[in-house]
Amino acid sequence: METANNFIKRHRFWLAPIAGTISATGFAPYNLWPLTIAAFALLIHWVAGAPNRKSVFLIGWLFGVGHFTLGNDWIAVAFTFQAKMPVWLGYFAVLALALYLAIFPALAMLGGWSVGNWTRRRGGNATIPFVIAISAMWIITEWMRSWVFSGFAWNPLSAISLSAFGGGATRSIGSYGLSGFVLLYAAICWGLFAALLNKSEGKINFKAIFARLLDLTLLSLLTVFLSWIGSGSPMPQRGQPQAITIAQPNISQAEKHRPSYNVISYRRLAENSQVAGNRGPRLILWPEAAVPDFLESGYPYRFYQFQTGENAETARRRLASLLSDGDILITGGSKLEIDKQGQLVGARNSMIAINDGGAIIGSYDKSHLVPYGEYLPVPWLLRPLGLARLVPGDLDFWPGPGAQTLKLGSGRPNVGFQICYEIIFSGRVTDRSNRPDFIFNGSNDAWFGPSGPPQHLIQARMRAVEEGLPVLRATPTGISAVIDANGAVLKSLPMGVAGQIDATLPPAHSETIFARFGNIIPVGMAILMLAFALLPVVMRRASR
Repeated sequence: METANNFIKRHRFWLAPIAGTISATGFAPYNLWPLTIAAFALLIHWVAGAPNRKSVFLIGWLFGVGHFTLGNDWIAVAFTFQAKMPVWLGYFAVLALALYLAIFPALAMLGGWSVGNWTRRRGGNATIPFVIAISAMWIITEWMRSWVFSGFAWNPLSAISLSAFGGGATRSIGSYGLSGFVLLYAAICWGLFAALLNKSEGKINFKAIFARLLDLTLLSLLTVFLSWIGSGSPMPQRGQPQAITIAQPNISQAEKHRPSYNVISYRRLAENSQVAGNRGPRLILWPEAAVPDFLESGYPYRFYQFQTGENAETARRRLASLLSDGDILITGGSKLEIDKQGQLVGARNSMIAINDGGAIIGSYDKSHLVPYGEYLPVPWLLRPLGLARLVPGDLDFWPGPGAQTLKLGSGRPNVGFQICYEIIFSGRVTDRSNRPDFIFNGSNDAWFGPSGPPQHLIQARMRAVEEGLPVLRATPTGISAVIDANGAVLKSLPMGVAGQIDATLPPAHSETIFARFGNIIPVGMAILMLAFALLPVVMRRASR
C-alpha cells in the first residue's frame, strides 16, 4: 500500500497548485497563517527532493499559480464595473496575472535548489545552504516583483506576519526581509516534520527534533530582536493635537454611473463630515475621486459647464461651506492636462487640500498608476484587440513626480500622500528628504470585492510599522481607518457602512532603521545570506 509521503511526492505536480492555493489562505480576510507555513514547508520538501532544475522550476511555478490566483481573486470584481469588456474576462485576467507572477517564486525555488545542489556536489552539507539560499532568493524575487514591468507588490508573504508575529521586524528589515524569515520558519517546520517522519531503526530521532526546535526558538528570538532595535520613540507633535475626521459615504462603484451620483455623493460626504464637539480646527479627509468637479481654475469653460458650479471657484466655495474656522479638507479629485490648442491630452488622479476660505493650499498627483486601470499599456496593440481601461473613458492618466510631503501650515502636521494601491510598495511611500508626520492613503476600494479591502488594510498597516508613521485611510465603501505608528488600528469603519471617524492624529515615531535606508537593507541582507550559504564550500576549495 502506497504511503502518504510517496503519494505526495509522486503526485507533486498535480498537488503543487492546490498547495499554493492553500498557502494564500494566510492572507486577509482568512488569516489562516499556519496553513501558509505548512504549505510552504511542503513546497520546500518537494523542491529539496527534485531531481533537476526543470522539475524545481515547474513545481515552484505551479505552486505560485495557485498562490496568486486566490490571493488576487478580487481583481475579477473590477471587471463588473465597466461595460467595454465582458465580465468573464476578469477571471481570465486573474489567471493570466497568476501565470506571470508565479515566475517569481519559481525563480526563488530554482536559486535555492541550485545553491544546495552545488554544495552537495562538492561534498558539503546541502541542507543549510539550501534553506538559507531559498529564503534569500525569495527576498530578492519579491523585491523584483515590486518593480519589474512597473511592479505588482500585492500580498508580500510577510503580510501574514501581522497575524502570526505582529510584523514588528519590518521596522528593521522591511516587509521583503520579513518574507524571507517566513520562508525560514517554513523551512524549519519542514525539517521538524522530516525528523518526526524519518525513523532510524524504528526509533524517533529526538536529537534532530530538538535541533529544529532550537532553530525555531533562535529565529523567533532574532525576529523579536529586530523588532526591538528597529522601533522608534514617539515624536512630539507640532502645535496642538490634530483633530481629524474621516468620511466614508458608502458610495459603491455601481452608483458612480447613475445620473444622480453627484448629488448623492456630496450629501453623504457632507453628512459624514460634521463637527462632533469642540475639537478645534480639524483635518477632514475624503476618499480618492470623492469630488467629480474640477477644482483647479484655468481650464476651458466646457469642462466646468456640467458640474455643480459654473467654475472652479464656485465648486471650492461649496466645499469650504462645510468647514469650520481653521478646518482643512483633503479630497480626491482629478486634474486635467490641456495642450496649447486647448485640447484635453491627459488627466491626473490627485489629492487636493482646501482651506476654510476655499483656496487650494496644495495637492499631490498619483505617481504609481495602475496598468489597465488608469492607463492602457501599448494601446496601439491592445485597443484593436478590444481591451480597454477599467476606469471609464479612453484618456489615460499621467503619473506625478513621486512621494511628496505637503506642509499644511504653522502648527499643523505635514502630510505625505499615497493614493490607493501606491501604499503597497514598500520603501517608496515617503519623501525621505522631507519626512511627513503621517501618511494619508485616500483610496477607492469599492473596486476590490470582499477580499481586496482587508488585504489593502493589512498592507497599509505594514507601511505604518516600516516607516514609524501613522496612516489614515479614507475609502468610499470601507475599510477606512486610523492606524498608529505601530500598525495598530485605533478606529475603523467596516465595509458597506456609511459613517465618520472622529479621532486625534496619533504621534509619529522617530525614524525606524528601515525608514532611513529603505530596501537597501533587505536586498543587502539577501546578498549576505547567499554569500554565507556559499562560504563553506568556497573556503573548502580554497584550502585545497
